[in-house]
Amino acid sequence: MRTGFFLIMLGLILITGAPAQQSASSGSRQGSVNKLTAKQIADGWIQLFDGTTDYGWKSRGEAKWTVADGVIANEAGKAGALCTTTEFSNGELHFECAHGALGQAGIALRATAEGAVVPEKSASVFFGQSASNAGGDLKPSGRANAWTSFDLIENGNKLELRANGKSQGIFEKPAAARGRIALLTDGKDSVQFRNIRFRPAGLKTVFNGKDLTGWMSPEGNKSVFTVTKEGWLNVKNGRGDLQTIEQWGDFVLQFDVYSNGDHLNSGVFFRAEPGKFQQGYEDQIRNEWQGDDRMKPVDYGTGAVYNRQPVRKVVSNDREWVTMTLVAHGNHIGSWVNGVLVCDFTDMRLPDEENARKGARTKAGVISLQGHDPTTDLNFRNIRIVELPAAGK
Repeated sequence: MRTGFFLIMLGLILITGAPAQQSASSGSRQGSVNKLTAKQIADGWIQLFDGTTDYGWKSRGEAKWTVADGVIANEAGKAGALCTTTEFSNGELHFECAHGALGQAGIALRATAEGAVVPEKSASVFFGQSASNAGGDLKPSGRANAWTSFDLIENGNKLELRANGKSQGIFEKPAAARGRIALLTDGKDSVQFRNIRFRPAGLKTVFNGKDLTGWMSPEGNKSVFTVTKEGWLNVKNGRGDLQTIEQWGDFVLQFDVYSNGDHLNSGVFFRAEPGKFQQGYEDQIRNEWQGDDRMKPVDYGTGAVYNRQPVRKVVSNDREWVTMTLVAHGNHIGSWVNGVLVCDFTDMRLPDEENARKGARTKAGVISLQGHDPTTDLNFRNIRIVELPAAGK
């Protein structure tokens, strides 16, 4: 069992040969921060920090964290961590950090679900003022509170570090196969983060764009599933399902969906029993809200865990391609729409491994696309998934 985690410690640094970065005070108010471009959304990036709230994060330790001016920051004086509520495995993490003149801060990858996030040298990469084996061109500097851009590319036990676009080397450390992402501070100075985003790696397509190989429909299905000339999977009519033959338990799922009508109701089911209609958890698709307030979804809203938790905001529209990301592990489900975390749900019901409608189900099941009713008319494309490794492996 691998119990360690990757840890990147950020001290007061200068990346030799990298472009100068703006000050934290000027950069934090730019309107372009904490937003994904259309290309980034299409490429599978998701936001971990929305720029306005700490939704999807949980504090550990004594550090106090605040959100203001598009930045998430600690108040100097107390050490601690701020951890994602969702676990991740291989992928690419991007963030920008500005740090004061004292102390150190960092980001831990694959941290444990509970307890203090304590650096362990056997599973860490350190650099900063006190670093002695950082590699690359990392050197101490007097440039406090300057924004530096970081990219961390995880692949098993290997981690590549880039700063301001320049590689600082590839480090290999024993680490847990999956875990939380945590912002860390030793409390000696303030540290600010922004533009925190992640792109999961290793997703494989489960729809070939040519036919329905790898899929099946339960007996009595009323929906019509076809492959369009563009290579999209179209579903019309209902009630019915199109189900994968393969099953998944803990996973990352991404897909694009296009609603061909006004406020059509559909969904993607997961951890469902094969051969049974509309069973399991449902990642709802319904682009409708009350009046002009997208914070008030009609029904549960696109990206909701239907009948469990509504979205906090409807961010998608009909007659536009929408990219949805679903991360399920244990009894926790995170749902992103166009890269925005809209539903962060932990199922606290008693377990029911046969039916997620009756209790918390962690058992593997099929993925199914729903034909809700006779008005259903949706297109799906780029359906891809990766199984998350078991916790602690």
